[in-house]
Amino acid sequence: MTADDSFGRLDDDDYPAYTMGRAAEMLGTSPGFLRALGEARLITPLRSEGGHRRYSRYQLRIAARARELVDQGTSIEAACRIVILEDQLEEAQRTNAEHRRAAESANPTTAA
Repeated sequence: MTADDSFGRLDDDDYPAYTMGRAAEMLGTSPGFLRALGEARLITPLRSEGGHRRYSRYQLRIAARARELVDQGTSIEAACRIVILEDQLEEAQRTNAEHRRAAESANPTTAA
């Protein structure tokens, strides 16, 4: 799973998308930081009809986590890798829980 795969699974039609300037303002950072996240392939901005970069709320949450790490002294590239691995771990845990629940409902055990 690449960053584009894991973070490309957005329900972008369900969320408003913010311009790069507004997204950077909401994160308390510069548009350059968002560009750097894009270059590191952490988030791929959506494109408006005019070709302008736009970011969903989900992408902003991902960017905010990367910003926390960068503010703590982690390089952008390392922060992106950490966030990607965290997302993969959360997805694996979610899938595991779903399989476990399905197995339990298919094979209920009785308490003695």
